[in-house]
Amino acid sequence: MTGTATFLRTFLRRDRWMIFWFLVGTTVLYWSQAVSVDGLYTTQAEFDKAAATMRDNTAFIAMAGPPRALNTTGGQVTWQAAAFGAIVVGLMVMFLIGRHTRAEEESGREELLRAAVVARTAPMTAALLTAMIASAIVGAGVTGSLIAYGLPAAGSISLGVGLFLFGCALAAVALLAAQLTSSTRATYGLTGAVIGVAYGLRAIGDVSGGGLSWVSPIGWYQSMHAFSGERWWPAVFLVVMAGLSGVAAYAVFDRRDYGAGVLATRPGPDRASASLRTSLGLAWRLQRPSIVGWTLGVFLGGIGYGSIGDDVNSVMGDSQYSHDIFGAAGPNLVDSFYAVAVLMLVLIASGFTVSSALRPRAEEDAGRVESLLATALPRRRWFLDHLAVTLTGTLLVMLAAGLGIGVGYALVTGDGGAVGRLTGATFAQLPGVLVLGGLARLLTGFVPRWAIAAWLAVAFCVVVLLFGEVLRFPQWVVDVSPFSHLASVPADTMAWGPFVAVAALAVAISTAGVIGFGRRDIR
Repeated sequence: MTGTATFLRTFLRRDRWMIFWFLVGTTVLYWSQAVSVDGLYTTQAEFDKAAATMRDNTAFIAMAGPPRALNTTGGQVTWQAAAFGAIVVGLMVMFLIGRHTRAEEESGREELLRAAVVARTAPMTAALLTAMIASAIVGAGVTGSLIAYGLPAAGSISLGVGLFLFGCALAAVALLAAQLTSSTRATYGLTGAVIGVAYGLRAIGDVSGGGLSWVSPIGWYQSMHAFSGERWWPAVFLVVMAGLSGVAAYAVFDRRDYGAGVLATRPGPDRASASLRTSLGLAWRLQRPSIVGWTLGVFLGGIGYGSIGDDVNSVMGDSQYSHDIFGAAGPNLVDSFYAVAVLMLVLIASGFTVSSALRPRAEEDAGRVESLLATALPRRRWFLDHLAVTLTGTLLVMLAAGLGIGVGYALVTGDGGAVGRLTGATFAQLPGVLVLGGLARLLTGFVPRWAIAAWLAVAFCVVVLLFGEVLRFPQWVVDVSPFSHLASVPADTMAWGPFVAVAALAVAISTAGVIGFGRRDIR
């Protein structure tokens, strides 16, 4: 294992910010559930009433997991955060493993490193250890935040340890996927499919009686019963999965050719399709998988929100926190809830818009743009084609979000008119999303090194939505968010003046970004 320690130090240093942000995001995911639950339910009677409503909602169970101890803060934290926390950690280790194994092999850098006095397995071992350490850090962060909040130590430790072991299991799976496939994209696809199947099996199993949940690593994590009579033996399944997948990864590595994978790459057609002969067609092809994934994801999320139906009073409680968050949108609690739910889904959908708007920067960093611009393709034309794909994808993702909420609501209440009403409410927030995408484009055009800062704007808008009223932010701070100027439909009537004004701002910012990109050097 010569060189493993050196690789490990290098990988940890290289990934320190990535690990930090995953730590912050995952910890906030769990901790914020405790804060919001305690803010929503001021009496045990309210807690019991909400728990009964959630326990009988099949869509909730499919989305979150088995309902255990829902009339306690710890039980709610486990139920609302565990499945999604596992997915976040799974994605984290997938990116870490792929970045340090298959991506390095594809680029040829690993071959140069192997020419030194290092063991053949040193890079992949260091990558696996990096992912395990990152999982341990995130698990410790979750445990520490919940104990600091005041939740019982046993349940907090159970959630953190389970998250760590889940990360180790998925890291080993990703390492195996890197040996089976011949590209980073395929590695991510195969590992992501494992995460998706695990979530799907868990959802089906929990709704149908629990059988299929026992073949899902997410199901094993939730079966540790944090805050509802902890049990530790399901963790053995995660340990076994990690061990078997890791052993298989090393065995396959010893038998495969360098630069190749066990699964043969399917040969492509001998000629490119007509769409790939244009810059717009290439941009669409590059972003098509992301558009499909985001569209499906927000649609399912919308169904989850809509499945609450008109039982909002039972779920939300009568606390001051509920009034601050949902009462600010209007006097009708049901309409106010869905106005906030629509805005929350829209902010989630803006994640696609920002990532899509940053795709040109990623192509530039990878060195692929220069080859395209060496032809007769004008640089602004290439940039505008990516803008067109971002706009089209944003419309599709937001349509899916609105349809999801409307369909979920209609299935529960029988109100078919809600589909059109809630879809329209989603598009009332469209200019705000376009402003965030325009900001990413502006940064790419003028200060590409700081383009990633566009994500901070998304985070700011989320903070304003969740805490602006509760913490009594100054009005000028709230007004910085473009969404604060748009009507909270369906709680409010549509206001076309602000809609047009914010849309004009988005156009102006995007135009400036295009101009800036056309004038600066390609890096």
